[in-house]
Amino acid sequence: MHSNGRRTFLKQAATLAGAFSVNSLFHQAHAADWAAASGKVRHLNAELVAQNEDYWSVIQQAYSVNPDLINLNNGGVSPSPIVVQQAVERYNQLANEGPSYYMWGILDQGREPLREKLARLAGAHPGEIAIDRNSTEALNTIIYGLPLKSGDEVIGTRQDYPNMIQAYRQRAERDGIVYKQISFDFPIEDDDKIVKAFEEAITPRTKLLHVTHIINWLGQIMPVQKICDMAHARGIEVIVDGAHSFGLLDFKIPELHCDYFGTSLHKFLSAPIGSGMMWVKSDKIEKIWPLTCNGTPHSADIRKFESLGTRSFPIEQGIGEAVNFHEGIGSKRKEERIRYLKDYWATKVQGIPKVKLHTSLNPKYSCAICGVTIDGMTPGELNTALFNQYKIHAVGIVVENISCVRVTPHVYTTLADLDKLVQAIRTLAA
Repeated sequence: MHSNGRRTFLKQAATLAGAFSVNSLFHQAHAADWAAASGKVRHLNAELVAQNEDYWSVIQQAYSVNPDLINLNNGGVSPSPIVVQQAVERYNQLANEGPSYYMWGILDQGREPLREKLARLAGAHPGEIAIDRNSTEALNTIIYGLPLKSGDEVIGTRQDYPNMIQAYRQRAERDGIVYKQISFDFPIEDDDKIVKAFEEAITPRTKLLHVTHIINWLGQIMPVQKICDMAHARGIEVIVDGAHSFGLLDFKIPELHCDYFGTSLHKFLSAPIGSGMMWVKSDKIEKIWPLTCNGTPHSADIRKFESLGTRSFPIEQGIGEAVNFHEGIGSKRKEERIRYLKDYWATKVQGIPKVKLHTSLNPKYSCAICGVTIDGMTPGELNTALFNQYKIHAVGIVVENISCVRVTPHVYTTLADLDKLVQAIRTLAA
């Protein structure tokens, strides 16, 4: 092999070792600095590390966020750290050197190590993890794939995510299933009240409960495990929408006791935009139809859910660096930091006249997301004022019985940014 060809070959080989080796971009960019920062807080528990600005300043430097825009809508989509962006660009360049060879022959081989990496993070068996593009794809695969018959009942809530609600309505129209929705007035700081509401809606025809782990509109954390245990005692399955919980809360999927779980990886895990994951309990895989075609639709192999044809292999492979980044911080530390940031601004505005919070500040019932309103302003007006006057990007929410501005910080958010938010709310309320 002549020297130029050998150089190219070695470059490609290094690229493909990628996120699963000591040569990962994360390791090259951050390992030393992060180890040093972590060493200084090693004696502290996660709650105390959450308040250590020196430690988090090291993490903040790993992002490329626009300094002229305070992004507090991380609940929608989170930005990827620089190393994740670089990984996607690198894989994209490689793919375009010869797409069919590099995509199918090389990058496609990276899915199995990625599956194992995600499975470790999820506390699950790799054979229960499918890699897809977002929560909608993951959950719709299950919703459309379940062998429900005419008259079978599904119970969800009016506060669930619209794409899931529409999927059940389509099944009702096409297959005659009965889709029932209960409604909650959040915030609620009482597990039993929530569990009881589901329980009272159950009839002998109920086959499935749909539970949103964290209500995306205002951040209420639902008592998923208790709901699952109640349902299973009655022979009912549970599907969990974990769009906002995976990569934020420190948990393993099997601890929830659910049967099915779908999530987006481009929210709190900060994976490339357009990446998601589905978990199906191993003994349930066989009965679920794939959303797209597959030669063996009744197989018990989780890979039957990945027959998508040509997809973005660079995005998929970039997920590995996001997992490295997440593990470099640690799930518990990350959860506590983001909760600390939410509490930091929320407790400061809580006592301001005309300001109302729409989310519990009890750590059991909320983490990153908090809803806020100012009397006399609609969510749209408050959201517009925050952006036009202070360059603070949040999102106005008006859905069902929820009406607020949703504010969601992330690990790169600084206290200075949140001080500006507090000052903005104080001024607008006055």
